Amino acid sequence: MADISPLQIRRLETSDAALYRDIRLEALERNPEAFASTFERENAQPLSWFEAVVVRADIFGAFLDGALVGIAGYAAPEGSKQAHKGLLWGMYVRAAARNLNLGKRLVAAVLDHARGRVEMVQLTVVNENKAACRLYGAMGFVEYGYEKRALKQDGQYYDEVLMVKFLD
Repeated sequence: MADISPLQIRRLETSDAALYRDIRLEALERNPEAFASTFERENAQPLSWFEAVVVRADIFGAFLDGALVGIAGYAAPEGSKQAHKGLLWGMYVRAAARNLNLGKRLVAAVLDHARGRVEMVQLTVVNENKAACRLYGAMGFVEYGYEKRALKQDGQYYDEVLMVKFLD
């Protein structure tokens, strides 16, 4: 039976690359302090670059009435000594879709995907993003470090909170 609810969380496919490009560029433009990449860098990339990202990465999308309104990525390191760790990255929910528990549902999708693959999931979050820090804390992530001046945007430094959730 098909999911007919207005909200669907699923892994993005190559055919979603244009939608992913739009929301990713919006995230980079509206919250440049929250991401290591920049709008200028990714806006210059062709659609094929975003298709390759979607193929290479595990990116989950929140679709509300068919529109992509939130994203969260999952990655695992290549090396055998770090194969027990996963990374939650690139989380963003469009302003119009906030306060609908989409962030929680996206994080849950990444954690469900990670279970059985890795022992822990790590993430970094800009200290100033208190809503995200609260969300991750509510989802069982705990702070294990703090990086001063982790990112620099337009001459301003941003500190990052390093967080982890153990899955075992």
